[in-house]
Amino acid sequence: MSRRTPWADAIDPAAVLPEYPRPQLARDSHLSLNGWWEHAFTVDDRRPRAWAGAILVPFSPEAELSGVGRQLQPGEHLWYRRTVRLPEGFLVDRVVLHFGAVDQRCRVFVDDVLVGAHAGGYLPFSLDVTDALAAGEEHELVVDVVDPSDTSYHSRGKQSLKRGGIWYTAQSGIWQSVWIESVPALHVAGLDLRPRLDDETVEVVVEASTPHEPPTGGATEPATGPAGPPVATVVLLADGLEVARAEGAAGATLTLAVPQARRWSPDDPYLYDVEVRLGDDLVRSYVGMRSVGVAPDAFGRPRLVLNGEPVFHAAVLDQGYWPDGLYTPPSDEAMVHDLTSMKALGFNAVRKHIKIEPLRWYHHCDRLGLLVWQDMVNGGRRYNPAVITAPVKLPVRLDDSRHRRFGRQDASGRAEFTAELESTVRLLKNAPSVVVWVPFNEGWGQFDALDAVERVREIDPSRVVDHASGWHDQGGGDLLSLHVYFRRLKPGRDWGRDGRAVVVSEYGGYSLRLPGHEFSPREFGYRRYRSVDALTDGFVELHRREVLPAIAAGLSGIVYTQLSDVEDELNGLLTADRTVVKVDADRVRDVLGELFAEFAAATTPEVAEPARRASAPREPQVRPAPHEAEPA
Repeated sequence: MSRRTPWADAIDPAAVLPEYPRPQLARDSHLSLNGWWEHAFTVDDRRPRAWAGAILVPFSPEAELSGVGRQLQPGEHLWYRRTVRLPEGFLVDRVVLHFGAVDQRCRVFVDDVLVGAHAGGYLPFSLDVTDALAAGEEHELVVDVVDPSDTSYHSRGKQSLKRGGIWYTAQSGIWQSVWIESVPALHVAGLDLRPRLDDETVEVVVEASTPHEPPTGGATEPATGPAGPPVATVVLLADGLEVARAEGAAGATLTLAVPQARRWSPDDPYLYDVEVRLGDDLVRSYVGMRSVGVAPDAFGRPRLVLNGEPVFHAAVLDQGYWPDGLYTPPSDEAMVHDLTSMKALGFNAVRKHIKIEPLRWYHHCDRLGLLVWQDMVNGGRRYNPAVITAPVKLPVRLDDSRHRRFGRQDASGRAEFTAELESTVRLLKNAPSVVVWVPFNEGWGQFDALDAVERVREIDPSRVVDHASGWHDQGGGDLLSLHVYFRRLKPGRDWGRDGRAVVVSEYGGYSLRLPGHEFSPREFGYRRYRSVDALTDGFVELHRREVLPAIAAGLSGIVYTQLSDVEDELNGLLTADRTVVKVDADRVRDVLGELFAEFAAATTPEVAEPARRASAPREPQVRPAPHEAEPA
């Protein structure tokens, strides 16, 4: 059974995921701390007396690629240790230590001195360690991690200490890149990039470091002086040529004109380069000129729109799990492979399911041209099957203000989720590929979803919100979001009457076991097939008989389950090791092309009328139903 991807054997421990981790706020200063560290497990928070051996960061100890293969249990501590020496000439003014993500809570020490702590397993954080790291000297860096996993209300995604079915192996510890950079005392702490397509402008807000902010970032020196706030210069470039320039106070909105802007789309994912200078600090970024929303089509039906035009979202569900790295991709090339594989099959969108990826993943979606639906990470206490499972087959809709039913009786847990929701939106709002926010999925830790919509819109009013994907719809957000697995997709008479676009945000899940590529003897899927041809027949039949007719009735987007196999789930379009495409790519691409053509005919009069005259009523042309199919 293959549990390694093709990139695993090519990993160089001296250069693990060596790329600059933050493409939309990039500097030349980058010292990667990925690679071999020491590790130990303890039963309390006292520093270990002895170290157990090496661990390859940033792979979790539960992942094969870490070299450890040990589950961190609730109540235990996982310790990391390595030495750090700043290269000659590296230090400018301030030294910032960055962690892409550490699951779930951690403390960070330099030379036995606590320099910071963080809670939350999915978001990046940074620490100013200037006073702890002297140039030219060797220092000891230690990280202490605890992770209650699914025994508490903290956000955990699909991790489970008792994995199986749709719940996967729990992982812990450092699982994204660790790195150091040196910045001037006055530096760019953050950027807010706002494309205004209708106005042919880009608005940019440059956030300057202040003495009161941690260096996510901030240095500790003042960003203001007797003359007022510092002045930032922003330059917008197209293919290396300057398009516009603006100069003004940090914190103010700077507007750059972009006449006849080249619009970002999946067919033309064009990115304008952005350069920002603040004092001695120079950072590079980029922006995509595009707008998204929900609006009536030419026939009055609400549709998802991109750049003012109806666009059909043909998405695939992506769990972001790797058989050898768990949450951590084995390489940058591995991430790109997943995305290009989906585009090659004909999909134009991807739903990032219950996980926040490294920022480079979003960068690749930006440059390759994939529309991203971004889920928030679920938490809460143990879920009630009657709440999260019964609606698969029964028309159950519960009021999510009844917190205990949804495992959300802890006020501190609700506050923690809300803070993480807001931080996630701020983290990813500059990515042009991200077009839909999904606060809750299938009732997992759901609560007060209408309030979540308002909080998202306060931070980012420019995107679509799917407030309750699957079930327990509270009537809010921009989408009526359906999950259809054990019944036929049938258009509703009331689709679109409330102004929301209709999407099937999960469906399919057809499984195929390929010998040598499975995780265990178990096979989880929603309909089983026994050959590539049979699975392809089932995929084509599903889309021609159910999805295609629903488009004219108002269907605006779909999310097929799923990109790759994950442990017991063998319902991926790719095997878990990413070595086999489990469907006939040409036939999948052709049937998805039919959906796009039908959507164009259903939303555009000049397309609809010729198509109506040219086509006589007929039954969808599909192969006979495969005899090899069986219900899961």
